[in-house]
Amino acid sequence: MRALILVGGFGTRLRPLTLSFPKPLVDFANKPMILHQSCAARSLVHEILIKLICLTYNLLLGQIEALKDVGVTEVVLAINYRPEVMLNFLKDFEDKLGIKITCSQETEPLGTAGPLALARDRLMDGSGEPFFVLNSDVISEYPFAELIQFHKSHGGEATIMVTKVDEPSKYGVVVMDESGKVDRFVEKPKVFVGNKINAGIYLLNPSVLDRIELRPTSIEKEVFPKIAADQKLHAMVLPGFWMDIGQPKDYITGLRLYLESLRKKASPKLATGSHIVGNVLVHENAVIGEGCLIGPDVAIGPGCVIESGVRLSRCTVMRGVRIKKHACISSSIIGWHSTVGQWARIENMTILGEDVHVSDEIYSNGGVVLPHKEIKSSILKPEIVM
Repeated sequence: MRALILVGGFGTRLRPLTLSFPKPLVDFANKPMILHQSCAARSLVHEILIKLICLTYNLLLGQIEALKDVGVTEVVLAINYRPEVMLNFLKDFEDKLGIKITCSQETEPLGTAGPLALARDRLMDGSGEPFFVLNSDVISEYPFAELIQFHKSHGGEATIMVTKVDEPSKYGVVVMDESGKVDRFVEKPKVFVGNKINAGIYLLNPSVLDRIELRPTSIEKEVFPKIAADQKLHAMVLPGFWMDIGQPKDYITGLRLYLESLRKKASPKLATGSHIVGNVLVHENAVIGEGCLIGPDVAIGPGCVIESGVRLSRCTVMRGVRIKKHACISSSIIGWHSTVGQWARIENMTILGEDVHVSDEIYSNGGVVLPHKEIKSSILKPEIVM
């Protein structure tokens, strides 16, 4: 079997993290986003995007690992920005996982369906087997084996995974019957028609490619409604947690859900000790000082140094970061190789890009700081620091 992951481009929603790496390479729970899916004088926005891409990289690795587990032998990354960065980063994982990883590069943005037409020859292996399509921003438990079974059981042309939401009026709702056959899609309904939305995970027969032209196209708005009209589209409700972590606040929420899922599985990856509160991931070579309080919902990456008396909660601390004595960080993302000074306080969705250095006793209230900056005065309200 084969799979295509919609990586896209600049990852603007996750800047400034994506200023350093393509979004799928951005660390999530100490692993690039893309690996979660197998088990993007440039503009300011463009620079910030590259950092968040590195966070997505962790997701992609998880996606690729999960795909490998159900027999996928080749993964195509649909990307329109810096494919060489992505491939260089994934080369080692390609060898370790024993799965082929290639890039299909768009010369112009092709939406969510056009990339399938562009990668047509790579997705059709002559076997007639269906192929997976995934959005790279999605984190879940990836029940791919169950999805394959459901797809084969209904005999339709396409299967989409859906997830339940509390406020369906904010989304495009998938209207389906009890068997899972999709009737129609309703965008932001004013009256209740259902509570299930597209989860960004699909299993498609090769015949779906005949419905897609090589042009900017939306699979959600142009392709799926036509398949549904032919009564060949089915939906499977996604069990467990689901999150689109393309935005910083969703990234933090997604981390909480992911760590919670590890807790339910009694995963040995979770840290333990008197200084740990709730669900926490700490890389094996990170150093934690005395008198720290870590958690809940924290991920500390490789090579990090957390000095004594530090308080961390609901945050990600990426590779090579140093947090100095008695600093306090909550609801924030600290980018690679950054430093947070003594007695500093970082909160309210502050995002530090790569190699940012925050001086002692600084307060940041929602600051978004571009890479390679030194912060010597407090950020009292949410703003971008260039």
